[in-house]
Amino acid sequence: MAAVLEVPLELDHIQSGALHERPSPYVGRYLLLRIDDRAAGRELVRRLHPVVDASRDPTAARDAWATVAFTYRGLERLGVPQESLDSFAPEFRQGMAARAAELGDVGASDPANWEAPLGTPDVHIAISVISADSERLNTLSERARRAHAELPGIEVIWRQDCYQLPTGRTSFGFKDGIGQPAIDGSTRRGSNPHERPIKAGEFLLGYPDETGEVPPMPTPDVLGRNGTYIVFRKLHTNVAAYRQYLRANATDRAQEAQLGAKMVGRWQSGAPLSLAADADDRELGADPDRNDAYLYGDDLKGFKCPVGAHARRANPRDSLDGDGNVNVRLHRMIRRSTSYGPMLPEGVLEDDGIDRGIVFVFVGAHLKRQFEFVKTQWLDDGVFIGAPEESDPLVGRSDGPARSRSRSTPSVGACRG
Repeated sequence: MAAVLEVPLELDHIQSGALHERPSPYVGRYLLLRIDDRAAGRELVRRLHPVVDASRDPTAARDAWATVAFTYRGLERLGVPQESLDSFAPEFRQGMAARAAELGDVGASDPANWEAPLGTPDVHIAISVISADSERLNTLSERARRAHAELPGIEVIWRQDCYQLPTGRTSFGFKDGIGQPAIDGSTRRGSNPHERPIKAGEFLLGYPDETGEVPPMPTPDVLGRNGTYIVFRKLHTNVAAYRQYLRANATDRAQEAQLGAKMVGRWQSGAPLSLAADADDRELGADPDRNDAYLYGDDLKGFKCPVGAHARRANPRDSLDGDGNVNVRLHRMIRRSTSYGPMLPEGVLEDDGIDRGIVFVFVGAHLKRQFEFVKTQWLDDGVFIGAPEESDPLVGRSDGPARSRSRSTPSVGACRG
């Protein structure tokens, strides 16, 4: 039974991007803006207000929407009083570049190697536009463009187009977008029927979270309530190196597919190893009512799905229930990740020099115990599974060939819609 909601969600004041899934298929565009003039910045916020959609859509099947977020430096540039700026979470105030060493963004992923201007103080506003097709994307993008047009104090300093690949999969070849929580009080259904809806305060500011408390939020109330925090990371995927690793450690194509599935926790079709341990089940993988309907309680040793697999690390589900009563629900995340760049052609083992990867987007009310905890304690470290020297095979802090290296990681917070 779903938990009782103490405070109804104010859906008219929550941005669509925080609660609703992307359409499928989809195309998208990210824009980063710099504010050079405070008056122009404030005028831009006024103009963007009618462009941003709220979440009061009972079908949660929007054709297109725009989401707007602000960095700490952006709020500062807009003239938000210092007293209010100081009330934001310290992780947000510092920004991800300043926390790189703690987050494991070192070596090739060091901020010095990030794509300019990401991670710099020049990033003030982020706009995301997602649509079911290019025509509607361009229509909504034009509305957003007109909002900042003819404002000499506003500059677009970065753009990234993204989309769902024709296969519906990431550049590594795996089905994307599986495994999202239900939010208590919203119309959105979670992907796992065995997981109770998560309290809204885990993802939205101003509501009780899984501890039963309303977490601290920025002041005044109108600045923080119904907002959330966003983490934005551009991840370059070294697909050729990943394929070379599989080829070097498997005897045939079938074994390559199995090794890849054990690294991820799912077959490329999306079928989870917990439900299809021995062979891929494409029908299962394509079924949204079944491809996330499982727990790990009957596989605590990892005989079906390895305990170090990427999907299991990112969301251990019930596998930690008996391990000091770890509350996995406190670390659940909403992911709004998208792919960018073309697929490396099937069978190619050499890098073609084309940039491709994933724009990882996290949505949550607790930067430290959600994104930062999962990144450092579960993905980068193997202590919690009894393997302290091991990290996530795809995105963990390591120098392995299958590593997905972070190219840029500015942290931005989406305020009230």
